[in-house]
Amino acid sequence: MLALEGIRVLDLSRQLPGPFCTWLLADLGADVIRVEDPTAIARARGAAGHSTPAAERGYDPHREVLNRNKRSLVLNLKVAAGREVFYRLVERADVVVEGFRPGVTRRLGIDYETLQARNPRLIYCSLSGWGQTGPYREVAGHDIDYLAVAGVLDLTGPADGPPAIPGVQVADIGGGALMAAFGIMVALFHRERTGQGQYIDVSMLDGAFAWLGHIIGRFFTGEVWTRGRGLLNGGVPCYNVYPTADGKYLAVGALEPWFWANLCRRLGREDLIPKQFAGGPEGEAVRAELAAIFRTRSRDEWAAELMGADTCVAPVKELAEALADPQIQARQMVIEVEDPRYGRVRQVGFPVKFSATPGRVRHLGGPLGADTGAILRELGYSAAEVEDLRRAGAIPA
Repeated sequence: MLALEGIRVLDLSRQLPGPFCTWLLADLGADVIRVEDPTAIARARGAAGHSTPAAERGYDPHREVLNRNKRSLVLNLKVAAGREVFYRLVERADVVVEGFRPGVTRRLGIDYETLQARNPRLIYCSLSGWGQTGPYREVAGHDIDYLAVAGVLDLTGPADGPPAIPGVQVADIGGGALMAAFGIMVALFHRERTGQGQYIDVSMLDGAFAWLGHIIGRFFTGEVWTRGRGLLNGGVPCYNVYPTADGKYLAVGALEPWFWANLCRRLGREDLIPKQFAGGPEGEAVRAELAAIFRTRSRDEWAAELMGADTCVAPVKELAEALADPQIQARQMVIEVEDPRYGRVRQVGFPVKFSATPGRVRHLGGPLGADTGAILRELGYSAAEVEDLRRAGAIPA
């Protein structure tokens, strides 16, 4: 039995954070129903024109990874008949996840207050960039904007350069999707104890700002971190990135004195042991000396010597290399799934390992609207009533 088996989630979200959140819930067994707008069909047909081998088979890797284990219902919530279908779904649901701008759900008649009146046990999670309150609540934004306001972007990058854009969507995923999944699980646990549903307001800005908790704690006591000069963002020799002879890089994370001492001894530079946290001109000189040493051999030669020697050193890998990394393979973070439409396709594995209720890929997400008929039948709609919904514009013709 999967951990969330029997939990039904209605996913109204569109962008990355919401689908990422519900992907995690779906892998754990939740029945996640993507409630998608009819206009999404036209958008999907337009996106299918990409000339890649996967697209030629109709395979959209972005959608398939995020939508695996989910069902798709195409429903027009702007017409009364479509909303009535949604209300009937809500009466049998446990969780609603939405990612609209604040105020949109109220205009559509699918806000928490409206739905909670129909299902008092409902857990309703609103996932937005700035949150449901505050002066920015209706301002447009994306991951880079939330990181900018949170102070994360200004701390990222070299000291003598501009802020660097992270390679992944930190606010969207870490500040949004994961916080939403965490909040939903807490709300489900609370409901198990009390029988009460509740409303959850998740802001990607809040989540990204919370990631700075340890740095903000230091700031409150007078220690100010700046870009490229802090303990964990490139300001000290023992926690930095160094180029190697083959144009690649090594990541050095020797924060503890014993790890740093081991590294210095391995490099034949015991004289650098007292300079682990050197700053200013002295720190720059130590980093330059280490860079010169690491440039004498290739990345993989250094990794072979140092990774097993208690030095906290690791190779900086390109994505293709990461996919083939033996540790990632051993942790089953790259898996193969058999699909009747596409054959065997590779997917990202589930990141949390449970001994009793592991996450599992039961199926890849179907095309837009693939489950509309089946879901309507589950709700008790007859063939004639389904036809009425089509005529009313509630579902596609």
